[in-house]
Amino acid sequence: MSLVSSSLNSPTLHGYAHDWALVDVETSGLVPRRDRVLSIAVITIGPDGEQTGEFSALCDPGCDPGPVAVHGLTAERLRGAPSFAQVAGRIGAMLQERVLVAHNAQFDYDFLAHEFARARMWLPVSQRLCTLALNRQVDPPTDDMKLGTLAAHYGIPQRRAHDALDDTRVLAGILRASLREAAQLDLPLPLVTCPPRAESQFTPKPPKTPCAYRNPGRPTAGGPLRQGMKIAITGETAHARAELVGRAVAAGLNMMSSVSRHTSVLVTNEQASDSAKARRALAEGVPVIDESTFLRLLAGVQPGTVHEATAVAVTPVTRRELEPVVKRPELAPTAAPAVPVVPTPTPVPAARQPAPSASTSDQPLAGRRVLVLGGTHADASAARTRVVELGGSAAVNLSASVTDVALLEGGDGDRRMRRITALGLPTHGLRWLAAPTAAAPTDKALRPQEPLVVPRGGVIAFLLDEDEQVTFDEDFVFYGAPESPAGTVRLLTGGPAEQTVALDLASLPPSTRKVVVAAAIDGAATFGTVGAIQIGAAPGSNGALLARATLDAATTERTLLLAEIYRRGPLWRLRAVGQGYDHGLDALARGYGVDVTD
Repeated sequence: MSLVSSSLNSPTLHGYAHDWALVDVETSGLVPRRDRVLSIAVITIGPDGEQTGEFSALCDPGCDPGPVAVHGLTAERLRGAPSFAQVAGRIGAMLQERVLVAHNAQFDYDFLAHEFARARMWLPVSQRLCTLALNRQVDPPTDDMKLGTLAAHYGIPQRRAHDALDDTRVLAGILRASLREAAQLDLPLPLVTCPPRAESQFTPKPPKTPCAYRNPGRPTAGGPLRQGMKIAITGETAHARAELVGRAVAAGLNMMSSVSRHTSVLVTNEQASDSAKARRALAEGVPVIDESTFLRLLAGVQPGTVHEATAVAVTPVTRRELEPVVKRPELAPTAAPAVPVVPTPTPVPAARQPAPSASTSDQPLAGRRVLVLGGTHADASAARTRVVELGGSAAVNLSASVTDVALLEGGDGDRRMRRITALGLPTHGLRWLAAPTAAAPTDKALRPQEPLVVPRGGVIAFLLDEDEQVTFDEDFVFYGAPESPAGTVRLLTGGPAEQTVALDLASLPPSTRKVVVAAAIDGAATFGTVGAIQIGAAPGSNGALLARATLDAATTERTLLLAEIYRRGPLWRLRAVGQGYDHGLDALARGYGVDVTD
């Protein structure tokens, strides 16, 4: 494939013209609040696609450079280089009034935000564009979305992988090619608004200590405390709250910031307290003791049962592949239990694997990706389910991987039909789904293997213990707190229509038995008005999808459980859910034990 042109002078690209600042950083690790930038490159590009500036520098981080085998930047090579603070001014000038562009842009953006904060400067970025998110919308026929893979697909030469300047030059070619593809498909750019980042937001916070013991329940009347019991404290105390918590944690107790039906004991010196914790304890029948009794019981805490560790098979983690990968997620579509009732464990079926012996007549849509347009909500959902039954993959958006379009009633009036006609995509009526013939050969480059498809009808995450409760409020990951204390679960934003939950399964504490991924809508809107939602699981941020689910049965729901990642024996398993509730996010969070202020 020939190298793409650098020019973007085309009438079809008029709406895609911006002043761009392309960035790549090499870092000492993966955690922005802890690790440092070792090298950075910035290339600026004008609305016409022509390069207007270039800058690169090594930065002495004043610490261990981390995985030298990945980036090749040894301490000796970095010694004598300027600190990031010394080059921040020039970098800021290049970013000013431009859209920041990077591959997995939140990674680069977060590192820049922390480095600028350390330098006592503001990061002058108001918008960013992730070429990874853009290409997930374009959906080119590649095995994955890594920078090198996309470079090969678009014909961009890559000479030195993990070299900041060379990676940024490659990124420039990928951006130009991706913008052309997006324009051809009439796709909106996944631009993300970046609010001002204040220094206080980047103060490192020490991770809280998870309890190593299972919750044994409540103590018997007059009986001892046992390791793993969940303890909450409310009201004024004679001893400093931090001292009481520290002594309890050292004794093996699980200190909670809220009260739920799983709380073992509430400690308070105010028996008539009207605090939210006290009211909840009364409603749930939680035993209440005073501070002196608690201190006496601390001296005789009984041994508890240690959480069982789960062996996790993962692939090696590289610079930006934040999510360790279970070798093959096992999918079992099921309806989630109503929160906050604890579900009874039930056997989970094994993954539905593609049948290699299936003939073309059994699966006439094998290898096809079908976009369904028109019809009622129920009709469109049924049509997508039918596509999967016939061996195909159901699309919810127009992308480069779509091979066919199924038109239900009113579908020919969809605004995307103009683009579909221009692309020459075949369109079919409802009868085609009832009895399709074997698909004719296509000139589209198909993927060697489609992900498993599970038809089921702001993103948040909850890290839950065996009681389906958070250990502490920080185990609730949402837009206001987009990272768990230890950085094991992170909420990443790739665009207005895409959010990612990155999981470091190998680093989750044994007390975390399940991660629930959900979504919530503010105001009067419901998921019935949102339409179909597509979720996918991939090995790392740049990996190809291993599994995909389309959730499109919502009506009046305001919160929606999307998926659960849970421990089952020696494995982590993935389950698509699709269970919705009419209540808001506050009720969902309280059901999982989060202390939500009224």
